[in-house]
Amino acid sequence: MKYRPSLSLAAAALFLLEPWVQAQLSGSVGPTTSRAAKAAKKVCNIMNYGGVASATTDNSAAITAAWNACKGGGEVYIPSGSYGLSSWVTLSGGSGVSINLEGVIYRITSATAGGTMISVSSTTDFEFYSGNSKGAIQGYGYLLNASDPRLVRLTQVTNFSFHDIALVDAPEFSLVMDTCSNGEVYNSIVRAGSEGGLDGVDVWGQNIWIHDIEVTNKDECVTVKSPASNILVESIFCNWSGGSAMGSLGANTDISNIYYRNVYSQNCNQMYMIKSWGGSGTVKNVKLENFWGHSNAYTLDLNAYWTSMTQAPGDGVSYQNITFTGWKGTNSNGAQRGSIQVLCPSAVPCTGITISDVNIWTESGSTEKEICENAYGTGGCLRAGSGGTYTTTVTRTTASNYAIQTMPNEIKAWGLGTEIPIPAIPTSFFPGLRPISALMAASSNGGGATPTTAGPTPTTTSAGTGGGVQSEYGQCGGSGYSGPTACAAPYACSTLNPYYAQCL
Repeated sequence: MKYRPSLSLAAAALFLLEPWVQAQLSGSVGPTTSRAAKAAKKVCNIMNYGGVASATTDNSAAITAAWNACKGGGEVYIPSGSYGLSSWVTLSGGSGVSINLEGVIYRITSATAGGTMISVSSTTDFEFYSGNSKGAIQGYGYLLNASDPRLVRLTQVTNFSFHDIALVDAPEFSLVMDTCSNGEVYNSIVRAGSEGGLDGVDVWGQNIWIHDIEVTNKDECVTVKSPASNILVESIFCNWSGGSAMGSLGANTDISNIYYRNVYSQNCNQMYMIKSWGGSGTVKNVKLENFWGHSNAYTLDLNAYWTSMTQAPGDGVSYQNITFTGWKGTNSNGAQRGSIQVLCPSAVPCTGITISDVNIWTESGSTEKEICENAYGTGGCLRAGSGGTYTTTVTRTTASNYAIQTMPNEIKAWGLGTEIPIPAIPTSFFPGLRPISALMAASSNGGGATPTTAGPTPTTTSAGTGGGVQSEYGQCGGSGYSGPTACAAPYACSTLNPYYAQCL
């Protein structure tokens, strides 16, 4: 596959990824012209269009005017400072345009209209970023209790990127990508309140790469919705969240070629949930790999009887060729909420399901349940074959000697009712992995695929290997790496790219 030399530089890292990963994206991602080329053509500073650096002054007209002046090619510039919004901004029809948000946009608290604070639609070759990695949008959602507005929505945007921005305290969803294509989202952080209805990142469309994202909330972390194809999600930190998911899925579901890997979840509703009730259509060719975490309620959860949604017309969504592999950590109560739950429609059994190398242990009690219903494949409580109805529950005894890896800066408690501070964008999203791209503020080339220094060393509790020997999935080599290079038996150090090798 040939990738455009002008695409987002981080996408060049695709050449270094495993062929299976490359296959999940169907083409190049990111803008087709560089930030420098856009800025060289024209810079539209909102201060020249009536902008006022005040968190209590509405800047919607200034942002809109700057966009209209630059949307044919150029960069909209929002310099460092505080800027209020009381009317929402709708930007459309751009080509070869970027928005450089170096300041902070605040929802003026008297503004309670529905919709989206910043909406971009029908635009191509687009980049929304922060050149100093300090740009943010503050929604003050704690004052509105899970009601409109959303923070950012991209609709029918192609060849785009979104990065180096903090999305804070959304009154509803933080970032939505609706029917977008050829996009890249990375090096960003979401902080929202601890209640439902405050989704982190929602995506439907095709050929989109999401990586190096941290989400704190109590609803969706990074979630794929229908229709979607060729979506790659990796290096995600669900730091006290609802957890990542697929759905809710209803009639005419159409999802294929989805790959998540290297997802860390702590104190989440689930590590990953696929959810539907009734409905029709197909989910096929999905791989969920290297999910680690601890203190989660549910863990591996495919639930075709999810009653928190309204039952959709149809006999059920057909789930085909779904692989769960390389999962490890703990759940809160494995006897109460099974570490593996695969509940498929009786009229449309799941087929081609694979569960391998899943080691999830309970923090309460000494047993875990695995519950399967109408699910066919290999591993766990699955049955061989492809048809018929059944229900089975397998009870397993918790391992007496296991390790839990933790991330730096794990949130220990999260609630509602108080203002959420604007956080710095982290430089570590999964234990032992460096971000794929440098932060704009730290990169001499203005961002892109240049790797940063290695992330903080993860903490290991319980039975770590120690002694300079790396455990399974731990980093064991790569440019700039100075940690252990030997792997615990029976694992071997496998080079994935010049910057990272892993014990596999």
